[in-house]
Amino acid sequence: MKLYDITLLTESRYERPVNPDWYKQNILTEDRLLQEALERRGVNVARVDWARTDFDWRSTSIALFRTTWDYSHRAAEFSAWLDKVSLQTELVNPLALIRWNMDKHYLHDLEARGVHSVPTLFLEPGETATLRELHTRTGWIHTVLKPAVSGGARHTYRLNPENLEAHEAIFRQLVASESMLLQPFQENILTQGEKALMVLGGQFTHAVLKRAKPGDFRVQDDFGGAVYAYNPTKEEIDFAELAFAVCDPSPLYGRVDLVADNEGRLAVVELELIEPELWFRYYPPSADVLADSLLALF
Repeated sequence: MKLYDITLLTESRYERPVNPDWYKQNILTEDRLLQEALERRGVNVARVDWARTDFDWRSTSIALFRTTWDYSHRAAEFSAWLDKVSLQTELVNPLALIRWNMDKHYLHDLEARGVHSVPTLFLEPGETATLRELHTRTGWIHTVLKPAVSGGARHTYRLNPENLEAHEAIFRQLVASESMLLQPFQENILTQGEKALMVLGGQFTHAVLKRAKPGDFRVQDDFGGAVYAYNPTKEEIDFAELAFAVCDPSPLYGRVDLVADNEGRLAVVELELIEPELWFRYYPPSADVLADSLLALF
């Protein structure tokens, strides 16, 4: 018999924070809502830093990714950990899905499967073209540059004809060792924001609207962005559910971040299947939806 039915995966900064600030308190609140929903169903729950070396992963039936937000800074270590732990317990979402979703090359896969995504040019290690040459080649004027494996807006830069040379050195440094992507800047992010739709157990549950602070384009709250409850259109809900439906294997839970692109079409910005913030606090019944979906795995 396993000691735990489900272990919620976090990282060291959030496992047992002392005097948590508002940001960490939100994380604790989110995990508490899910943990309480599971415990009401008789599930034994632990909450552990994924990188802890003193935890026996054979002691839990399921390891559920929640706030492993440092994985993109420790990609090689995280990948090795996945190999090891997947042999000792069941990962949710599944290992194949985690590996696919870690790298934003998945945007091309979504496009090929009929789910429109923000146009993306992938730049592989060893790319020799300069940023100005790449902009001339694509015809894009205002763009965003970021790593293919990233989170929390790590090394995310908004580019324009006036600042390309200023970013050339950091671009050369990054693309020497990791894949990068270049995308046309989506102007509607500034006026309409970015919509995040939660899909749990295969169905839409709730949504939020993320807006950047004045003068910025990054919508993450750790960069001053604001989050609001949002009532999506049927078209947006159908689009988010389709994005999940084309994944193989099927995700148990996750989030679709979308915008109206520069042509006015709905487009995936990111599909978050590894460690999505799910904003249970904006719609607490959604924690019960995920808990029921997890219970069905036993």
